[in-house]
Amino acid sequence: MNPTATLSSKYQISIPKAIRTAQHWEPGVRFAFIPKGAGVLLVPVPELQALEGIARGASPAHYRDRSDRA
Repeated sequence: MNPTATLSSKYQISIPKAIRTAQHWEPGVRFAFIPKGAGVLLVPVPELQALEGIARGASPAHYRDRSDRA
């Protein structure tokens, strides 16, 4: 059975422990809510330091900007 949560009268949801443990989420993690059809994706927002070097070695060649879109 999948873990579930209930929306409180203060519009809060507690993330089930099984999910927090599996995802290694700790207190203070920020989340983005992304509407998806009839549901919502809950995605942790990475810290800026975690993104450092993510595009290392990427080539700007063949980069498309807004002006060349159809």
